[in-house]
Amino acid sequence: MTSIECRPGGPVAGTIRVPGDKSISHRSIILSSIAEGESLISGFLEGEDSLNTLRAFQSMGVSIERDADRVRVQGVGLHGLIKPAGVLEMGNSGTAMRLLLGLLAGQAFDATLAGDESLSKRPMNRVIEPLEAMNAIIDSQPGGMAPLRVHGQSRLTAINYRMPIASAQVKSCLLLAGLYAQGTSTISQPDPTRDHTERMLRGFGCEVATDGPDISIRGGQSLTACDIEIPADISSAAFFLVAASIAPESDLTLQHVGINPTRTGVIDILNLMGADIVLLDEREIGGEPIADIRVRSAALKGIKIPQSLVPLAIDEFPALFIAAACASGETELSGAEELRVKESDRIQVMADGLGSLGIQVEPTPGGIKIQGGTMGGGVVETHGDHRIAMAFSVASLRAKEAISIRDCANVNTSFPGFVDLARQVGIRVTSHG
Repeated sequence: MTSIECRPGGPVAGTIRVPGDKSISHRSIILSSIAEGESLISGFLEGEDSLNTLRAFQSMGVSIERDADRVRVQGVGLHGLIKPAGVLEMGNSGTAMRLLLGLLAGQAFDATLAGDESLSKRPMNRVIEPLEAMNAIIDSQPGGMAPLRVHGQSRLTAINYRMPIASAQVKSCLLLAGLYAQGTSTISQPDPTRDHTERMLRGFGCEVATDGPDISIRGGQSLTACDIEIPADISSAAFFLVAASIAPESDLTLQHVGINPTRTGVIDILNLMGADIVLLDEREIGGEPIADIRVRSAALKGIKIPQSLVPLAIDEFPALFIAAACASGETELSGAEELRVKESDRIQVMADGLGSLGIQVEPTPGGIKIQGGTMGGGVVETHGDHRIAMAFSVASLRAKEAISIRDCANVNTSFPGFVDLARQVGIRVTSHG
């Protein structure tokens, strides 16, 4: 898919289930591969990002069988991985590259991680520097960019590390490295971040201690295989939460969505804006809280987004910027510098796109101000960012004219079938390849 064409208008209605959570899909493959025994994963995301993680472990000697979204993994234990024959290709996934870097730092062999053009421009020093403090040896391109070569045979030592910026990827990278380090590693985070890694490690029988902002793991612990049921991805659901909120006469139910409290910032922010969102049938499966979510159209209002919610909604801001453009008054975001080093500079790319549709925006170094207003039509450039493409597809519900969205191939990295599901609930989109 190279472009998405969107026609305006239409309510959003129905009952759907979005694909499995990408963050949990990555982690399920990583941890089940280094566990002892067979793990069965259901609800696995069949997107390119998570499939690249799966292929990486197959190339390191792990037997993995996949039947659609069901995956069977024969774990090889903490020290059972073998040297891959070639480069480990991570495609567009920063999560995969950063988490595997931590895991590979403790192996007995050398390995090289590479990514696509976008991933090769994303900074990796934030994980390289603490890993080197643990005695890892890593070669990178100028500026800490990929490709990255990790040298094996390093005897990792435990670390006490205070993250300067809250990041689940950095935290998870260091926890995985900590499994291979001598001693107990402690990572301190300035703000809460998604805790899927800690939850899943415990599910595999690993002791992970949490004391306020500090997370500690003792090196050398073995993992025991277990079955994993992956919930629907709240980051994917976010586009439909915004869609049903902004389109008049909408009533949509999203089934089996993960509502981990470190991921529900998008719901909290939309509720502060006046959204009509109700959680139904809340339950817990495999250590992760899950619910069905019903959302109906509402008159949204602009807000100043609390900084405490920023790390809990970091991937959902492209969708939230569309909600802000459709709200009355001004929405202001600050403390979100992380958005400038995602798959694109999401602050600037969203500002450019909204501006081209007639919305008044003011980007700042760490955020943006968006004045709600009337959206026209036009052409939006995504710079290859999947979440930008999906966000502007949702914007078409309130646009006065058609929107043409360019460079959309990477939508399949996180949300295969997005266009078909969007059409199913009433969003007037078509893809062109």
